[in-house]
Amino acid sequence: MTLEITNLSKTYNKEKKALSDITLTIRQGMFGLLGQNGAGKSSLMRTIATLQDPDSGTITLGAIDVLKQPEEMRKILGYLPQDFGVYSNVSSCEMLHHIAKMKGISNSAERKETVNELLVRVNLFDVKDRKLSQYSGGMRQRFGIAQALLGNPQIIIVDEPTAGLDPMERNRFYNLLSDIGENTIVILSTHIVEDVSTLCNDMAIIGDGKVIKTGKPNEIENELAGKLWIKTLEKDALKQAYEEYPVISTYYEAGKPVITILSDLQPNDSFTLKKPTLEDVYFNLMFQQNIK
Repeated sequence: MTLEITNLSKTYNKEKKALSDITLTIRQGMFGLLGQNGAGKSSLMRTIATLQDPDSGTITLGAIDVLKQPEEMRKILGYLPQDFGVYSNVSSCEMLHHIAKMKGISNSAERKETVNELLVRVNLFDVKDRKLSQYSGGMRQRFGIAQALLGNPQIIIVDEPTAGLDPMERNRFYNLLSDIGENTIVILSTHIVEDVSTLCNDMAIIGDGKVIKTGKPNEIENELAGKLWIKTLEKDALKQAYEEYPVISTYYEAGKPVITILSDLQPNDSFTLKKPTLEDVYFNLMFQQNIK
């Protein structure tokens, strides 16, 4: 099954262009949608999830016309929004039973088996009777995935799922999403480059409501091979470096700034060739967007 998004546009308040002629093909597996906050990612996710209508364009999932058949889409959709609210004074087990009923799992024995299997899958079974208000951020996100998996969805949307998680919880979440993505379309919307480079086989970079780049992360990285150069500076030389070179990013190593520049040729012997990463591609695209 393939999700086809064609010429999708959305404007808020007759002024703010949230989505501008978005066209994407998303197949089974993990698909990363990478962009800054305000780039249009959440608007696109809400539209795919049938929570808002676009001004123009089409979305199809297999034989389903998503915009004309929203109820059919919702039957096979799992959704974890960026702001996932829960009833804090109930347990995860109680909440999943409640959501399962709403998704049509009416048989109590089947529902119990389904809920328990999901709690085991997201590693929450041992704390299934604990109130959701007592869960850590990572535990709540894993609960969010559990509710999204109810009903065996064919497409799952997760919007900024790792924001605010510590490294250990983020790693647990990576493993969980990777497992889910083997047999399902999973769209991961994030501003964290590591999320996409770690998990996704295909991706798109979005900015100002437009698709800037699509492809496989490793192939996109290779487009900058032989064109990135790094140099360690003293702090007081940083301002001049930005004036002299096309600096796309800066990071610090042992307290000193290290600049990355884009150039077909080595500027001078003080620069060292750098192997490109997805983060470099992202920074370069944002740099190009800002200078236009």
